[in-house]
Amino acid sequence: MLKKLMTGSALALATALTPTVGSADGHYDGVVINILTRPGPVIAGRIAERGEEFKEMTGAEVRVAEVPFSELFQKILTDWATGTNSIDVGVFASGWGVELVSGDLVANLDPFIEADDKIDLQDIAPYFRDFNQKVQGSTYFITLDGDFQMLYYRTDVLEEAGLEPPKTWEEYLEVAAAIHGKDMNGDGEADFGSCIFKKRNAQSYFAVQSMAASRVQTKGTSEGLYFDPETMKPKINNAAWKKAFEIYKATGEYGPPEELNHDIGDTRALAIGGRCGLMIDWGDIGPLSIEEGSQIRDKVGAVIMPGSTEALDVETGELKACDADLCPHAVDGINYAPFAAFGGWTAAISATVDDQKKQAAYDFLSYMNQAAQSNVDVTLGWTGYNPYRNSQLESTAAWVEAGFSEEAAENYLGAIKESLNHPNMASDFRIPGAQQYTGVVLDRELARYLADEITVEEALENIEEGWEEITEDFGREEQAEIYALSLGITN
Repeated sequence: MLKKLMTGSALALATALTPTVGSADGHYDGVVINILTRPGPVIAGRIAERGEEFKEMTGAEVRVAEVPFSELFQKILTDWATGTNSIDVGVFASGWGVELVSGDLVANLDPFIEADDKIDLQDIAPYFRDFNQKVQGSTYFITLDGDFQMLYYRTDVLEEAGLEPPKTWEEYLEVAAAIHGKDMNGDGEADFGSCIFKKRNAQSYFAVQSMAASRVQTKGTSEGLYFDPETMKPKINNAAWKKAFEIYKATGEYGPPEELNHDIGDTRALAIGGRCGLMIDWGDIGPLSIEEGSQIRDKVGAVIMPGSTEALDVETGELKACDADLCPHAVDGINYAPFAAFGGWTAAISATVDDQKKQAAYDFLSYMNQAAQSNVDVTLGWTGYNPYRNSQLESTAAWVEAGFSEEAAENYLGAIKESLNHPNMASDFRIPGAQQYTGVVLDRELARYLADEITVEEALENIEEGWEEITEDFGREEQAEIYALSLGITN
C-alpha cells in the first residue's frame, strides 16, 4: 500500500506558515527553490517568469533547470531516491508521480491545501482535481497544465475540398489522402495531409495510444486501456492495437518526408506555418494559431479525437462491430475514447526539503495554479499550458482578448469540453513504472516498427513481454492494486 507522508503535526505547521502571496513582504528572503523540468520556453519559460514575480512578492528565488524530456523522470527519481536532493520541485507528467509517491519521495500536500484559501479547488475540473493531483485520495501534486489530445483540421482546406472533419480513423486516412499535396499556405509548394510527431525517444508513443483507445476501451474510463485489472495481463497483443499501429504508420504516406525525425515542436512549426491539413496535438494548437506569424489564424478547427465502428472483443482478441452491448457510449455507431495523453504537466515537492522551503515551494505552485495567473497562461500558446480550470472553459472572454475570434474560441473550448466530459475518456498510465511501460518499451518497439526493422506482430509481442517484465519487477499484486485504484475515478 502507498504510504501517507504527512501527519497532523504537519497540518499544524502548514496552517501556521501559509502566507498571503501577493504582497512584497520578503518573508522568504534567502530561500532558494530548485525546479527541474523539460527544456523551455514551453513549460519551463513560464515557470521562470512567474518565479520572478514570486521573488518580488516573497523574496524566494526560483531557479529552473532543464533536461531533455526523455531524461526528465529518471533525473528526478535518481535525485530523490539516492538522497542527492539537488531538486526541490519536479515538474513532469502526472502519471509518473505514482512511482515517486510509492517510494515515499513526494510530500503530501493535503495540509497545505487545507490551509490555502486562494487555490480554489472546486474551480479545477474534476478529472484534474481528483485524478491528476491525487493518489489514494490524498493530494501529492499541483496541476499546472491540463492535457489530452484532440484532432485539428484546416477549415479552409476541408471546405474547399468539400470534406467534413473525420469521425473515424479510416476517415482520417481518406481526408488526409484527398488533401495531401495541395498548397495550403500560398507559397507554391505542396503541403501535407497529415502531421504527427513520430520521433523516437520523444513523445510519439502518445499519439498511437490515441488511435488505439477507441478500439480498446468502450465501457467507460474505469475499463482502462492497458491491463486486465485482476491479473495485470497486458491488453496490447491483439487486433485492436495491431490496427492502431497500422493506421499510425499509414498516416506517414500523407506526412512530411522527415516525419520520423519530427518531435512535437517540429510538427507545430509546420502546422502554424500553414503546411498541415490534419494535425494531432494537445490543446496547444489553438493558442499557437493566433500568435504573430501564424498562417492559420481563424483557419483551424478542433474536434474530439476520431473513433471507431469496431472494438476489441477481450475474449478472442479480435475486433467486432460496435453494438449496444460492446460500445454502450457509441454515437451513431462510432465509439469515441478521447485519450488523456500525458495527463498534464504537474508539480511535486520532494519529501526531504526543510519545512520552510517546502512551504515556499507549495506557495509558489499554488500561485501558478490560481486562476488569476493560470487563466492567462493557458491562452498563450508558447507556454505549453492547456486549460484545466472550469473558469478557463466557461467563458470565451479571455480567449477573445488573447486574439481568438469568437467563433474560433467557441469551437476550441467546445472540443475541449466534449473530450473532458466524455464518459469513455481514456486515462494514461498511472502506476509505478509508467514511464518504463510507455516511454521506454512502447516507444522503442513502435519506432522499430515505423522504421521497418520489425513487423507489427513482433512489435506487439515485444511490448507484451516488456510490460510483463516491468510488472514482475514492481510486483504483480501491488501493481494490480494500484492499477485498479487508478481506474476507479470516472468523469
